Amino acid sequence: MGKQMTEMLKGTLEGIVLAILSVRAAYGYEITARLRDEGFSEIAEGTIYALLVRIEQKGFVDVEKVPSEKGPPRKVYSLNTQGREYLDEFWTTWGFLADRLGQLREEGGK
Repeated sequence: MGKQMTEMLKGTLEGIVLAILSVRAAYGYEITARLRDEGFSEIAEGTIYALLVRIEQKGFVDVEKVPSEKGPPRKVYSLNTQGREYLDEFWTTWGFLADRLGQLREEGGK
């Protein structure tokens, strides 16, 4: 992954993780695996765990400790109302940016 992709992901990864959690609750490794399935193969698991701590502190998710077959209980994250509102705002902002970038791209191709 190039430096430009890494920088862009820094600004959007929170919204991407919240979008994953909007579909269903998940624990950290499940989220990392889903990101890898979606093509974000170079995102470190530690990056996701740090992000989960931040979104928990911001109040965007509810956390439930679920027993694990191996080892300590897992923290399962689910999107709450505040997180859903933030995600809605993220998608609105994303749509605005995508539209403007598309216009700029079209203008540059003329």
